[in-house]
Order: sequence, then C-alpha cells, then structure tokens
Amino acid sequence: MTLELHSVCKQVNGTAHLYELNLALAPGAINVLLGRTLAGKTSLMRIMAGLDQPNGGRILADGRDVTGTKVRDRNLAMVYQQFINYPTLSVFENIASPLKLQRRTATEIKKRVGEIAETLRLTPYLDRKPSELSGGQQQRTALARALAKEAQLLLLDEPLVNLDYKLREELRSEFAQLFKDGKTTVVYATTEPHEALQLGGHTAVLDAGRLLQFGPTLETFRRPTSLAAAHAFSDPPLNILTATDLSANALPQILAAHDRHELQLGIRSHEIQLQRRHARDIEISGRVDLAEISGSETYLHVSNAQQTLVAQLAGVHDLDIGANCTLFIDPERLYGFDRRGDLLFAPGGA
Repeated sequence: MTLELHSVCKQVNGTAHLYELNLALAPGAINVLLGRTLAGKTSLMRIMAGLDQPNGGRILADGRDVTGTKVRDRNLAMVYQQFINYPTLSVFENIASPLKLQRRTATEIKKRVGEIAETLRLTPYLDRKPSELSGGQQQRTALARALAKEAQLLLLDEPLVNLDYKLREELRSEFAQLFKDGKTTVVYATTEPHEALQLGGHTAVLDAGRLLQFGPTLETFRRPTSLAAAHAFSDPPLNILTATDLSANALPQILAAHDRHELQLGIRSHEIQLQRRHARDIEISGRVDLAEISGSETYLHVSNAQQTLVAQLAGVHDLDIGANCTLFIDPERLYGFDRRGDLLFAPGGA
C-alpha cells in the first residue's frame, strides 16, 4: 500500500500537535517514526489510521483520498503501547479473531495462528486467557492478532516497550523477516534511535510536531539535514562544540571553507575517545562530572569552562568525580552546522 500525507496538520484546543507536513511512506517497507515523547508520533499514526481527522490536508491510500474514511473501511491494523485484548477469549481465539472475520477455514486458521505464535514466543500460552498472562505476553498477543489480519497497513505505536530487554532485541531482529514479502506497509513509532537503526527501512524524524527529515534510515542517521534532526537521532544527544573554542590549527580544512564564528560542530558520543588515535586528533581537557557504568559501556560526562561533553566508551572506566581528564576527537568525524542549525558538512565515511 502507498500512503501519502499532503499538508496535514492537527490542532487540539488551539494547541498544535502537528504542524503542516508532507510525507509519502515507503510502500511495502518498515517506516519508523522517531522522536521523543510529545514529538507527534501518536498524533500522526491516529490520523493515518482514521481515528482522528486532520485540521487541514489530505491522506491518500493507493492514490485514493481517505481523509474522511472511517477506520473500519480501511485495510489496516494498529497496536498500541497500551495493549488491548478480548478478555473472555483465549490467546488462540484472540489471534484467530480477524481470521474468522475473513471467513478462513479452520485449517488455515490453525496454521496461521501457529506460525505467528511461534514467532512471538506464545505457543505455550495459546489456551490461556489474557488475565493469566504477564504484561509482556499480553502485548505480544495484541501484536499477534494484528499480524494475523495481514492488513496492507500496519501501525505499531511502541509495540515492544513493555517487553524485557532480551525479548525486545530478539523480536526487533525478526521484524524484517516478518515483512520481507513487501505486502505490508509498516509504520513503527519509537523514542529510541538505536531501535530505528536496528529496524532499518526508512525513518521519519519528528520533533515537537514537526517533520524534520525522512529517508532511508542509515542515510538519515549519517547525514542529518539539521542540528535538530541530529539531536533527535542521537542517544546520548549530539555533543556540540563551538569552533572558536578550539585551536585554529586543529581545524585547518574546516576553517578554510567556513567562517569559524558561524560554525557549530557536532560529534556523536561514541566517536569521543580517552586515547589519541591519530596525530590530527583534537584534545579537549576538563573535569569528570559523572561516570555512568551501563553494562559493557561507560557514559563519561566531562566539562570545562566552554562546554560539557558526554563520551560513550566501550568497557568499564572507573574515574573519580572531579578528576582531570583529556578527551580526543578525530576532526574527520565532526559534523558542521551553520548558525541556524542547517547542515554544512558531515563525516565522509559516516
């Protein structure tokens, strides 16, 4: 299915939830809506589904204007972060419910439910009622029912958020396989940049009701068109340096092409190191404010009079708060933005 939004906007009680935007989803692929809480992801999905009507603009499905069409008249399925199941039906019956409405044979229903249940790790629970399941199992049941419908448009609003970490990772890796036949256009909302990267496909970056950028996920990550898009697609947030705070001889090629006083430099946290790797590396000294140890990584917060940086370091680094510290940045990994926040240049190999 193709789905296009033309000049769509949404206000609620005079407050803008979505500013006017244009978006044509990649048909038969996974389309990620990436943005922080209140970025406009759910508002946009509800308009795509027909649950809400825009205050302006049109929605076209396969070239047909469906702006005022009701949900039941659209070939779509939607899964919310807050799972919804039929409480009196078993897990099997919940998953089978859309297939029964499609008048599938008992053999077809049993086969399809079995396949989906195996993929979503629900096979041992098919005879149970939703009240007998954990929250994660209930969420997977709701997702399974949506998958069983085989709708042309599938809207997933943070569908894995209630699952444990290991299961989230496993299911993300299987999503591409679930939809590899290209029959379903998937819209997947998330607040997590790494989830967008794992899902692949295309990503629309949203912030405060505005569409900042849309394109193939890796391209959008590697070449954010603006500082706002780079911030939204970075976790931890993009580190910002002012060119005037750095030694002039550290940035010869950059300064030759751009006004140093107009230049904002961005560096992703995982590109900052504790050891020099190249002779060209920029040195930034400061004091340790915090060392967050998270599994096999350390998030090191370092500040000086000009800025605060966060370095995402592999391994465990136990540094004392207040200790002096030197960070190293390869200038070839820097992003450059002008005063307005528009992209001037990106790493060549980003």
